[in-house]
Amino acid sequence: MDRILEFAGAHPLLAFGLLTSFLLLVFSEIRRKASNLLSIDSTAAVKLINADAAIIDLRTNESYSRGHIVNARNVPLDELEARLDKLGALKSKPIIAVCDMGMSSTKALNTLQQAGFESVYSLKGGMN
Repeated sequence: MDRILEFAGAHPLLAFGLLTSFLLLVFSEIRRKASNLLSIDSTAAVKLINADAAIIDLRTNESYSRGHIVNARNVPLDELEARLDKLGALKSKPIIAVCDMGMSSTKALNTLQQAGFESVYSLKGGMN
């Protein structure tokens, strides 16, 4: 323990950086858990799809036409809020949001949860 304090005294910037990184990691994990943002892997997604989950593909129409998950609905992210009324029938079903890299689907999760959708998931890593 005394060596850690000795190191921190000799290298205050490194110790501060390590402590800051640790606190940011803890804060982001707590925030993710508190907001119920769930990322699922492809295996869990297949299980949900087999249990009648709906898939919303958030990519552009061009990307969607090049390839998509079977029965996925193409709703580009920038059109999501305007088309929430058309997705209203899916409120009680599990929904899997899919994008290219798994980043845009997080924004969609927040939008869908605020609109009252019960169980919304993001495909970890997206289509890539």
